[in-house]
Amino acid sequence: MIKYSFSLLIGAILMILTTADLSAQERQTERVMVSPNASVSQTIGLTDILVTYGRPAVRDREIFGGLVPFGEVWRTGANESTVVVFPEDVRVQDEMVPAGTYSLYTIPGEDEWTVIFNNLISWGTQYDEAEDFLRVMASPEDSHYVEQMMIYFENVSAEAGDLVIHWANTKVPVTVEPVAELPDN
Repeated sequence: MIKYSFSLLIGAILMILTTADLSAQERQTERVMVSPNASVSQTIGLTDILVTYGRPAVRDREIFGGLVPFGEVWRTGANESTVVVFPEDVRVQDEMVPAGTYSLYTIPGEDEWTVIFNNLISWGTQYDEAEDFLRVMASPEDSHYVEQMMIYFENVSAEAGDLVIHWANTKVPVTVEPVAELPDN
């Protein structure tokens, strides 16, 4: 019980520190953005994952294979880099990712996407492949229509959850699993 309470306290402190770090990345602005900023957090097991991103809209455009070309790096959102904070070590698609803050990029494909966790947090499209920490593959799925891009979590349990990128009629789930063991109840 004490170990569990201590873990929750450390997790809360890390979340406060990483949230302050995200504010320092100038995601807040004094003007109304065409693609508004959003954030989502999800607890999986004892790990609180935070994602901040810009939400572009379809606005009668062809998205994947059009505005977002197949086979090219996409910043996966609008304005600045999408940021994912893992306060503890996790596995993404069965690959180990140490605790930290990463930018999220993707390379969309018709049948398979490359999902990239990059160490460089930047404005716009200042992507640097040399800063890639991890690349994993994910399968796009046809889904209901979403006008503004969304990132959310589904299929969440104590052991895992899917981080989902969803825009237009396409969603791409990526499995995230905490590495920390849950306390015995």
